[in-house]
Amino acid sequence: MRLLHVDEAIELIRMEYAEMPGLKLTFWQAQRLWNLSDSLCERALSILTTSGFLARTPDGAYVLPAALTRIDETDSLSRTL
Repeated sequence: MRLLHVDEAIELIRMEYAEMPGLKLTFWQAQRLWNLSDSLCERALSILTTSGFLARTPDGAYVLPAALTRIDETDSLSRTL
């Protein structure tokens, strides 16, 4: 298996989230899914989060920002019931 450069890892992650907009992964799930080293996965997720492409949920998972809004709305609704 060849090693990915950070730009390639970012593109891979972007494509997966575009294909599955509801994807919600922890760091370790992402690292394992894409078979990335810890440092490469951390760098790629950090860049994608800083750029606004991904957001972090309160429990630390990575999601698309629109998915985070839905999670917040669901949590608020469940607290009022």
